Amino acid sequence: ITLPSFHGKDNVETYLDWEMKVEQLFSCHGISEEKKVSLATLSFQEHAMYWWTYLEKERRVHHEPPIQYWNELHRALRRRHIPTYYDRELMDKLQRLKQGSSSVEEYRQSMELLMMGDGIREEERTTISRFQSGLNLEIRDKVEILPYRDLNELVQLCSRVEHQLKRKTFRKYSILSYYKSFKKEGPPSKPFDRILPSMDDFES
Repeated sequence: ITLPSFHGKDNVETYLDWEMKVEQLFSCHGISEEKKVSLATLSFQEHAMYWWTYLEKERRVHHEPPIQYWNELHRALRRRHIPTYYDRELMDKLQRLKQGSSSVEEYRQSMELLMMGDGIREEERTTISRFQSGLNLEIRDKVEILPYRDLNELVQLCSRVEHQLKRKTFRKYSILSYYKSFKKEGPPSKPFDRILPSMDDFES
């Protein structure tokens, strides 16, 4: 098994991405706790390698036992690369997160990334409530009266409503554009007049 290289630069997202990939590989290959440390440290390059060498030396000087298990190395790496305020910042971002101009799926992914980064574990109904509160109002109003069993079904409903709203907006815009052209260029042929929707259809 070959792990992705880690260079130890001061970038929280880079470290967390490496950590996630490493833990996935450990899980897929059934690596024992004892072997995880040696495999992980072999992937260290540049600053990460210097940091690890220094850490081992410091532990020997202070007569501390060497790091033998992944959970110990994991804690040491997080102390080194994740600031103490990072979790609080993530939680603040999560509390303020709104859909805004993002699609429903993009909004969900943003929420998942913040929750994973902060290690948040909560009941699904709490996550559902969090997700709903950040939805755009026109989507939230339509889905809150519809039945769903879990977060995945809610996201699917929201995506469906989102697509319906986009189609309606596009159709209304197309007709409005036609009427503007109609005023400038004069009436079209009679057959087309008979199939043209009324502007009243788009006032709702």
